[in-house]
Amino acid sequence: MLTKIAVSCDEYGHLVDVLLDLLRKRGYEPIYFGPHAGEEAHDWPLVTQQAIDQVLKGQAAEAIVMCWTGTGCTIVANKMPGIRAALCLDAETAKGARIWNHANALALSQRATSAAVLEEILNAWFDTPYSKDQWNVTQIDRVNDLDATRTDSR
Repeated sequence: MLTKIAVSCDEYGHLVDVLLDLLRKRGYEPIYFGPHAGEEAHDWPLVTQQAIDQVLKGQAAEAIVMCWTGTGCTIVANKMPGIRAALCLDAETAKGARIWNHANALALSQRATSAAVLEEILNAWFDTPYSKDQWNVTQIDRVNDLDATRTDSR
């Protein structure tokens, strides 16, 4: 059975197809939320939440969320308890997000990411394990403690 990766994007663009193809080539099964070629744009908070919900429900191992700048989808993803989304514009940032932040959602900018850079980011993301160093684990525990203190109040 293939590992599922939830993917979202509010506007269809060439990078969506590149991303889905690269995931399939790596042996993943992408679950896509967003418009297809010729369809109107979708609301970025909604498609991001749909992808993140797949992770929270255990129906996907991780999420890759994308919008024009990557900022909006990062904000939405990080509103969800237990999600540590990182906006990555290059491979080194993706690597650091995995090592030090144990990021479980990758956020991308459709505007600023080329197909070549996307492949570098995905390679770094999927090839870099979370750090097991005690200092890093303690930092993640502190982030998890913040999640535990959240309320549903606005």
